[in-house]
Amino acid sequence: MSAKDIVTAYGVAVPEEQTQDQPGLDKHLKPGIEYVQQEYWDNEGKPYLKAYTGSGKLKDKYALITGGDSGIGRAAAILFAIEGLKGVSISHLPQEKEDAKAAAEEISKAGCEVNVVSVDLEHDSECQKLVESHMKRFGHLNVLVNNASKQIIEQKIENIDLKNVRSTFNSNIVQMIAITKFAAPHMKRGSSIINTTSVVAYAGAPNLLDYSSTKGAILAFTRSLSKQLAPKGIRVNAVAPGPVVTALQPASRDADEMEGFGVGMPMHGRAAQPAELAPSFVFLASPDSNVMTGACMHVNSEYI
Repeated sequence: MSAKDIVTAYGVAVPEEQTQDQPGLDKHLKPGIEYVQQEYWDNEGKPYLKAYTGSGKLKDKYALITGGDSGIGRAAAILFAIEGLKGVSISHLPQEKEDAKAAAEEISKAGCEVNVVSVDLEHDSECQKLVESHMKRFGHLNVLVNNASKQIIEQKIENIDLKNVRSTFNSNIVQMIAITKFAAPHMKRGSSIINTTSVVAYAGAPNLLDYSSTKGAILAFTRSLSKQLAPKGIRVNAVAPGPVVTALQPASRDADEMEGFGVGMPMHGRAAQPAELAPSFVFLASPDSNVMTGACMHVNSEYI
């Protein structure tokens, strides 16, 4: 399949040739990202876009989302706001200040109060700072979305930089455990924890050995924590995205590798947009998933 064969209403379906420095910014992605518009299909099988509509599923609730400044985390925060969320804290790296500001503006437009926190979650003290900032601002925590992560591509294990391996584990799973350690004592019965893993935890990825390993660890963490917190009435689930157009991709790939990223995926022939992932987070955050814990939702265009 080529890009011209893709049938979609998204004008941002196929990325152009591009690269970015780590950690990457959504604002520099070409052609761009869709956070709210979802693809629908009419009775003739033709696609069209329609903005997500809320129904009060998170009315008067409070959430903390790591990596909420961009990509999937940003889309989840916006849809949470549309669903009536009262307040949200979003974390971002200092380099992502521009994306965080833009995300906060979009979330605020949906009627949700936003607490923007600049932190480097590879440090335990910063993880604690984030949770404390949220509690000081809002006093309640109903939904925790552990979404922030990084990836560094390396084709051969003999060339892998062990410093990068340690950084990837700290960024993807160690900080997730730390955030949850500090957040869980503030969460009451009916609360929800959602961890972002990846399809590569199941399928593997030869050029992402350490990243794939952290995503497998997130699955085990999710299942284990769900058993520990079930008696307290706190649900713990995960979402496993496949290829998604986010700043994480050009920040970890050469320019030519990014061109046409996702073309040929089994379902629609393209990578997903964050707007297509975010409803799964709404489902897991809301009472719709009250009897679901320790599970992983596959939102990745293919069966694994």
